[in-house]
Amino acid sequence: MAADHGFPWLDEADKTVKRTSYYERLGAYFDASPRSTVEKLADFPKHVPNSMLARFLARYEIFKLCLEVHGAVVECGVFSGSGVMTFAHVSSILEPYNQTRTIYGFDTFEGFPHISEKDAAGSSAHLRVGGLADDSQTDVLACAAIHEDFRLLARQRQVALIKGDICKTAPAFLEENPHLVVSLLSLDCDLYEPTKAALTTFVPRMPKGAVIMFDELCLPEYPGETMALAETLGVGRLRIRRLPFTKISYAVLD
Repeated sequence: MAADHGFPWLDEADKTVKRTSYYERLGAYFDASPRSTVEKLADFPKHVPNSMLARFLARYEIFKLCLEVHGAVVECGVFSGSGVMTFAHVSSILEPYNQTRTIYGFDTFEGFPHISEKDAAGSSAHLRVGGLADDSQTDVLACAAIHEDFRLLARQRQVALIKGDICKTAPAFLEENPHLVVSLLSLDCDLYEPTKAALTTFVPRMPKGAVIMFDELCLPEYPGETMALAETLGVGRLRIRRLPFTKISYAVLD
């Protein structure tokens, strides 16, 4: 088993010599390339780990499912911001005239605030208070502003981040935004209590055809997501599908 090489999103089972060596070689290749930073970004498939490219493609495919469904995108669990920015990019490309597709990201930006008993059976080493902390809020908003200034139509800022414990911020947000309709709910909280709070708060605001996206469903590392779904909507009441190239799964509400 390899040591921690600075890839905080990986669980111990993923930190194999082969995988960490792959990331390190990609990083060294990127740093050593004589091309400019913008040129490297333009050639991003050369530099992006294949697992991250798969996640990008998964979000793209899932966003397309709700393209004609009215409502906002809500992501619960922002981490470094790749999810909200993927949805922002895809919205800009596929629906350039849609000025109402706001993307809301909920996160503590300080890691897990607490671990419930229902998460305790998980095998992830990150299941601890403060686990998977990433103080990315300012960074993500700065990135979003650059892209939003380039949008074809920009009536208002598209990406908004809500900091705090989702168990508290989600109900408060709904109370402050009674107009909210949700077309896509992306669940990447990892834990039982915030996942349950997200489902309880936002699913009643989701019309038929809207999509729920799951990041840790059926994973022993984070059993809380599955348990939260089982106790709210019920696993058997949804037609849950998985994209063949990623662990990400989804359900279309009908």
